[in-house]
Amino acid sequence: MEDAKPNAAVTYGAYLKIDELLSLQQPRSTAPEHDEMLFIIIHQVYELWFKELLHELDRVMALLTADDSARAQHTLKRILTILKVLVAQLDILETMTPLEFQSFRTRLEAASGFQSDQFRQMEFLLGAKTAKAVERFPEGSRARQALERRYTAPTLWDAFLRYLSREGYRVDSSQLTRDVTTGIEPDADVQAILITIYRRDAKNAELCERLVDLDEGFQEWRYRHVKMVERTIGTKPGTGGSSGAAYLRTTLGRNLFPDLWEIRGHL
Repeated sequence: MEDAKPNAAVTYGAYLKIDELLSLQQPRSTAPEHDEMLFIIIHQVYELWFKELLHELDRVMALLTADDSARAQHTLKRILTILKVLVAQLDILETMTPLEFQSFRTRLEAASGFQSDQFRQMEFLLGAKTAKAVERFPEGSRARQALERRYTAPTLWDAFLRYLSREGYRVDSSQLTRDVTTGIEPDADVQAILITIYRRDAKNAELCERLVDLDEGFQEWRYRHVKMVERTIGTKPGTGGSSGAAYLRTTLGRNLFPDLWEIRGHL
């Protein structure tokens, strides 16, 4: 009986599936328009980073559940670094002038960043949930199923409060058993706990600050995204029937973790 043939050596291209990856950039414009390639690659890279952010945020949730705050902080720092990359990528996109974007914009038809289910998943995980966001995707689709799971799952803030409870802080049961499909609302009792942490618990105060960094980093990305859209299409409606920059502006200034901001004036 002959020995089985050894597997072929794993190559860089095979491991990363380079051939498949490079086949995914398919401009729809005739010629095609030069800048459509940039537009496609930037947004595909964003989706890959969104996938990684979800991977890392799930890791933070798991580490908090395991009471491993040190590694949770380390992972949050990685997430913050990725967010900076997301913002920096907008600088590249802004090298495309309004006329250059307009040269292929009609080819997008109903396609819109508004339809990024991974970005919606991140919003859900961070506490910004809406049933309408789920309903925009076809029943049974991968995106719909992923959003349905995120919609009914605890948020990062819920995991944080449960962690604090196990750390010995008297988090009210109403916070630990709240309806996780609803938004995160400020709570005076939680704020009192957070003030105590900042004054007496250096370890968990650092964890709080990383959550504030995350909140601020997410808001920075939103702001830069709005300004990029305004710079590119002004007040025109967005593709896919969205209202474009007008809608995006409504998302600005919403704190993900309001209690961490409310206590600033009491420290």
